Amino acid sequence: MFSIYIPTEFIFGSGALKQLSQLKLPGKKALIVTSKGKSIIKNGALGLLQEQLEKQEIGYTVFNEIEANPEKTTIMRGAEVARENSCDFVIGLGGGSPMDASKAIALMATNSGDLWDYCMRGTGKKLQPANKALPIVCITTTAGTGSEADASGMINNVQTNEKFGISGPSLFPTLSVIDPELMVSVPPLYSAYQGLDALFHLTEAYLSTKANFFNEMCAITGVEHIGKYLVRSIKNGNDLEAREHMAFANTMGGFVMSTGKLMSQHSLEHTLSAFHPDLPHGAGLVLICRAYFGLFIKKGVRKEKFIRLAKALGKQDTSQPEDFLTALDGLIKECGLDHIRMADWNIKEEELARIACETYKNFNDLFYNDPVLLTEEECVQIYQESFNR
Repeated sequence: MFSIYIPTEFIFGSGALKQLSQLKLPGKKALIVTSKGKSIIKNGALGLLQEQLEKQEIGYTVFNEIEANPEKTTIMRGAEVARENSCDFVIGLGGGSPMDASKAIALMATNSGDLWDYCMRGTGKKLQPANKALPIVCITTTAGTGSEADASGMINNVQTNEKFGISGPSLFPTLSVIDPELMVSVPPLYSAYQGLDALFHLTEAYLSTKANFFNEMCAITGVEHIGKYLVRSIKNGNDLEAREHMAFANTMGGFVMSTGKLMSQHSLEHTLSAFHPDLPHGAGLVLICRAYFGLFIKKGVRKEKFIRLAKALGKQDTSQPEDFLTALDGLIKECGLDHIRMADWNIKEEELARIACETYKNFNDLFYNDPVLLTEEECVQIYQESFNR
């Protein structure tokens, strides 16, 4: 038995943002949430969005303070800006960080207290919000997080070294725009991080105990697109065909999160980047992926699914689960990420046991989606093997 609930209108295709003025938007004054830096201005996405809003005579305020791992204090400041400017909906423009942040800001613009009051893990107070979030529009400029298709936003509480999702039905976007033309300027390194993040969403959902017919279909289709087009999108960012296929795979990654469940690889990475906020999420997943999936292969679970994943990544001569690791290693190398190490982000070996303990204590719900339940000692083992690779 499974259920599907994604109350979002999706507009997909090259040039989709240029059609925004023809669509019915959910308000008259938008808070545009973007990342720090100038990239969203340089690539023209912000200007194009502003032009489309002005054609509909929709007002807007720009909030461009979002970090790579959005911080709770920034969310609270964004919510205050939304209220001060009488914004009645929120637009997340950019990658996963501003889209995730836009959801949390939309929630706190209509609710009192602190964001962590509504966090259901760790030191969160686990309260239910009294009011629905402001309507949300997501416009993704990257192919990585799938945030345009789910009802959750990952937020970092730097005071407590926690990074958890804030979620709820009202955080589904009302409208999501997926325009591959907005992705051509993403640098190769970040295209690689984002594409592999999408791959692990799909892979985890496919292997999860919560997999079902629908998200298995989405997952394996998305993996096939990544296996064929990720490297092309990295080698030539202007390859619009490759960007379109990666954008589609990314949205499939959002679908599988909304219709199934991820595994503990994401718990392990989110805690790692909670302690080290400069670590890009995709990089963190790459760092731990081989030790993580290798452990399940050693345990002899999901044999046929690992073989199917290897084939989806292009290794057609596969006959054993270990071939998935070979295909994964090859893809990571082609993406130019085989050289990255935990030490590149100042991660120390002596802190890994503490990080594993925090993961197992405060982010343990995803562990119950794993084919077999990992122990805390095995989490330490995954981190240590990844550190010493």
